Amino acid sequence: MSYSHYNDQMDHGPDPYVTNIEQEALRNHNFRTAVWTGCHLQMTVMCIPPCGEIGLEVHKDTDQLIRVEQGTAAVKIGKCADKPDFQHNMCKGDAVFIPAGTWHNVVNTGRNALKVSSVYAPPNHPRGTVHFTKADAEREE
Repeated sequence: MSYSHYNDQMDHGPDPYVTNIEQEALRNHNFRTAVWTGCHLQMTVMCIPPCGEIGLEVHKDTDQLIRVEQGTAAVKIGKCADKPDFQHNMCKGDAVFIPAGTWHNVVNTGRNALKVSSVYAPPNHPRGTVHFTKADAEREE
């Protein structure tokens, strides 16, 4: 694939793996990189450019945790795609828990790249997923 690829060397799952998640996120320059994928859980790191966003999405059967590792963000969450009923500003160290079936978006509100880590349970992306840009991710979704 020209727009994204699967790299099992970068995804350390499903074997046991110890890492510093903050450092993994800070080193990542791709829109999304899978760090670890198991049978029931997945960790990715993301890099969102200034004024960028993850994009409005919903995971029907997947709970998600998103943690800010660097930068500032606004998270918008709601039961309907067009009407978020929850909005909160986030900074380094903050995390949001997003229940399955909930629409959500994370917007970079800072001047520098927003670095986040994201946990999906169960996994949401194929093992070894690397999306270089948001457009790559959207083409694949």
